[in-house]
Amino acid sequence: MQRSIDPTAERALAINIDASIYGTFAEIGAGQEVARWFFTVGGAAGTVAKSMSAYDMTVSDAIYGKAPRYVSRERVEEMLDHEFALLRERLDATRGATTKFFAFADTASALSYAGGNECHAWLGVRFQHAFRAEPSDVILHCRMLDSTNTRQQEAIGRLGVNLLHAVFQLHSKPKGMLEVLLDEIGRDRLEIDWVTVRGPAFAGVDNRLLGVHLVRIDLTPALLFDSDGTPLLASEKLRRASVLVERGRFAPVTKLNLEMMTLARAAFGEGDPGRDGPVHEIMEITMNNLRDRGQAEDEDFLARVDLLSAAGKMVLVSDIGAFHDLGEYLAARRVQRTGLVLGVPLLRELFTESHYRKLPGGILEAFGRLFTHSVRLYAYPTRDPIDGHVITADTLQVAPHLRHLLDHLRVNGLIQPLPCEEASLRTYSSDEVRARICSGDPSWKELVAPEVVALIEQHGYFGGHCDVGDTPAHLTPRR
Repeated sequence: MQRSIDPTAERALAINIDASIYGTFAEIGAGQEVARWFFTVGGAAGTVAKSMSAYDMTVSDAIYGKAPRYVSRERVEEMLDHEFALLRERLDATRGATTKFFAFADTASALSYAGGNECHAWLGVRFQHAFRAEPSDVILHCRMLDSTNTRQQEAIGRLGVNLLHAVFQLHSKPKGMLEVLLDEIGRDRLEIDWVTVRGPAFAGVDNRLLGVHLVRIDLTPALLFDSDGTPLLASEKLRRASVLVERGRFAPVTKLNLEMMTLARAAFGEGDPGRDGPVHEIMEITMNNLRDRGQAEDEDFLARVDLLSAAGKMVLVSDIGAFHDLGEYLAARRVQRTGLVLGVPLLRELFTESHYRKLPGGILEAFGRLFTHSVRLYAYPTRDPIDGHVITADTLQVAPHLRHLLDHLRVNGLIQPLPCEEASLRTYSSDEVRARICSGDPSWKELVAPEVVALIEQHGYFGGHCDVGDTPAHLTPRR
């Protein structure tokens, strides 16, 4: 009778019986479960040079140096530096010609006895993809979603095995490497919300695209990028901060997009200096907006991030649809205050009850979940397409039975109009600007900030590679 083997155990065993793989495990805090897999499946002598746990902070400091935070990227990198250097120093002369060395490290904070703590972990692997090759790194962050300490630790153990197996088997296919990380765990137990790779095993790999792939395959609902395009851990960057988020296609980002954010920033203010952190201006691109022209393409995404970076904005790439889900995502990252920037047409759309059929409480539940977390909506006016009159958040009309709901939100300052003189009101869309770029109509430059124009022309984004005389070099749109 054939014995059924746990797939995680199979992966650990496959590493153990591979005589070319040998290394060290170092685990801090709740992350004590990874090495155990390799010892329990058998053959650990073929893989484990050393396994250690620096659970006590003083002991950890004595080995790796003093750290301001013990569950952090910095600590994992210190662990990898120390352990891999020792491994190669002690064993390279005798085993280096036939061995690919690795150092695995994790530091985790699982649910404490008192409860209420942030449950998360950092994991990293430094490894050689070939004998005596310079090492490469994979480092990731995850949020633990199980409700018990025991299950959280078990999930981290499986994740560590999957990670170590993946870096040796799939480093040449980095996206495939990410796709197996939650095998035998599930997306309801862990969220992987940040990853970076570096070193010769990952030559030419763009970490921005790996981050978007995390969103695309549902390992995390969103990924944040700094104003220079660097992937950020949202729970670190946004913690105790105030944020303004504008949702859109931004293909390309227009003067209207930037004006809306500027007006919203003025209305949002700085808040209470004693309570609120810095204000971050974020442009959110949803995966649906990336897919608006077919499959989400890497080139199209990088173009949008580059252009938003040129405009000095942070970027959130998300697979979050509903506004109340976005509010809850930000609240889970401990944001102090949130302002959502939108146009009046989208504000009107929020009062379409059919959008909330899946919620037991319908539109009331959606708005209750949205505005519970110190959220305000800032609405830019529009023109009525029929009579040309300006419609603001104060003059917007909705279905008669929803008017009292809209009035309640306005009176309590939860929906606020953005001021704009009628003569300077902008009403064009990114789609219209993109169409002009693709058709070779030079008037698009009047609708886009100069620094964005320069990048579009320099790189040919959206078919915008033009010569000095404004004659399009080609009209084929680049998505």
